[in-house]
Amino acid sequence: MEIIQRPKGTNDVYDDYGRIILYIRSLVEKIASNYNFSYFRTPTFEKTEVFKRGVGDTTDIVQKETYDFIDRGKRSMTLRPEGTAAVVRSIVENKLYVNGVNKVWYFMPMFRYERPQSGRLREHFQFGFESFGSVNPMSDAEIVSIAYTILKSLGLKGVKVNINSLGDTTSRLKYKEALKSYFKPHLDKLCEDCKNRFENNPLRIIDCKVDSDLDVIKNAPLMIDYLNEESKEYFNEVKKYLDTLEIPNEVNPKIVRGLDYYSHTVFEITAEIKDFGSQNVLCGGGRYNNLVSSLGGPDYPAVGFGMGIERLMNALEKEQIDFGKKEIDTYICYISEEEKEYAFKLLSDLRSNNIKSDMCYTDRNLKGQFKECDKNNSKYVIIIGEEEKNTDVITIKNNSTKEEYKISRNEIVSFIKERI
Repeated sequence: MEIIQRPKGTNDVYDDYGRIILYIRSLVEKIASNYNFSYFRTPTFEKTEVFKRGVGDTTDIVQKETYDFIDRGKRSMTLRPEGTAAVVRSIVENKLYVNGVNKVWYFMPMFRYERPQSGRLREHFQFGFESFGSVNPMSDAEIVSIAYTILKSLGLKGVKVNINSLGDTTSRLKYKEALKSYFKPHLDKLCEDCKNRFENNPLRIIDCKVDSDLDVIKNAPLMIDYLNEESKEYFNEVKKYLDTLEIPNEVNPKIVRGLDYYSHTVFEITAEIKDFGSQNVLCGGGRYNNLVSSLGGPDYPAVGFGMGIERLMNALEKEQIDFGKKEIDTYICYISEEEKEYAFKLLSDLRSNNIKSDMCYTDRNLKGQFKECDKNNSKYVIIIGEEEKNTDVITIKNNSTKEEYKISRNEIVSFIKERI
């Protein structure tokens, strides 16, 4: 019978890979708590209109990459391609904006139909932070600092923020007109996608991966030269607060990001990763003051970022960052069938006291059980024989020092806890 394989562009997660993902999630959750951000989750699929209006129907994501389907009620649905638009839909629907400031984080699967490559899968996991309700450069700096702190905490080196400003609506409209005037004589040199972007979304031309090496792209006008005074002041304040937090940052006027909803601050964070090339961009985000209103809500500004797990995992592997090995606190071995039930009850008691423990259920002999103990990197091994069962005095051995102890059954929990 033919073996059924996983769909192209997806991953099975297990063993050390899964353990490290859980470590990252735990770290993200801890940092979110430190910054007073609340957990948020949205449905895996939404009405297609959420992403057309939120992400933008001229973006590559919506035009080429979404998983769309018609449900049995003849409604157009889309698997979530990114987190922000869905979070905003929920903010609007549940009227969470009445709370004033909302600071949320998520850790969810995303779906994009694109050519699978290293760090870019059709089903990928992403975590993100979104801060709603404040138009203040400190909010932008706070969001950047969260992403920066996560990457530094994971042990990556040379973490740096690349930052730009897309300005307010007035500045952006002025820039769009400048781009159209600039690109109009050169349309024949651009790819078909960029020709389509010309009328409605000329900023996307600058971000084109196909035409990026063309001189006409390299020499295009820069957004930063079209900022009005208010936008310049806001941008300078953001940079000032990043300097206050001692976060390395550099203005990169080429950053425009790939989604329509950004305004003012946009940023990407890189790290020094050997042989990683363009994939050293590990995180991207920015401010989107008009997204909530575009999805039917009030004027409710926001700023946030998203970070993909798969590319981050690749970076950690390339840098050979050591997360330690899987290990448990104790492993219980029993000599014969007569001690098996006693050992099983002891196992339950240890686990009830938050001691990571295990034992073998497959009737291996004592030598086989010791092999399982070593495989699980157990700090201690407990050996249960007839004497231990009858006297309630437990034999426990330190697997590193090989020291052996005889401990009363009612003292075994405190004995282990003192040493782990």
